[in-house]
Amino acid sequence: MKTNVNLWWILGVFFLIVAVVYTWWNIIAHPELEWFHAIEWVGTVALFFSVFMSGLIGFYVDRVHKAQGGELPEDMLTADIDDGDPEVGEFSPWSWWPLVLAFSAALAMIGLAVGTFMIPIGLGVFVIAIVGWVFEYYRGYFAR
Repeated sequence: MKTNVNLWWILGVFFLIVAVVYTWWNIIAHPELEWFHAIEWVGTVALFFSVFMSGLIGFYVDRVHKAQGGELPEDMLTADIDDGDPEVGEFSPWSWWPLVLAFSAALAMIGLAVGTFMIPIGLGVFVIAIVGWVFEYYRGYFAR
């Protein structure tokens, strides 16, 4: 985890250096213009936002690393694969509801491209799929 923190901070410093060089290069490439007209604003703003986003992620990962109270198994060289194997929940291998849910998302996205009348249809299928998936264990052969 500490390696991830360092990588995000290094990436933020890299973006900062690139943003400064990019801005400076645009200014000296157009000496006939005033400095604020010579800057290519889209790239400069995008690079400085990349600095900001890398800093946010680095800060967050650093706070998570400090809050977890120790190193994770994947950070230790002597750890086995089983040391970092958490319980991820219970999944139904026979369930068809995830396919219906994916179909509803595809239907809504196609609705954005083809016609907006398909978006409510996709949302309706989405509601049916979510309700079916949530209540799958409450009826039928696998009821508890």
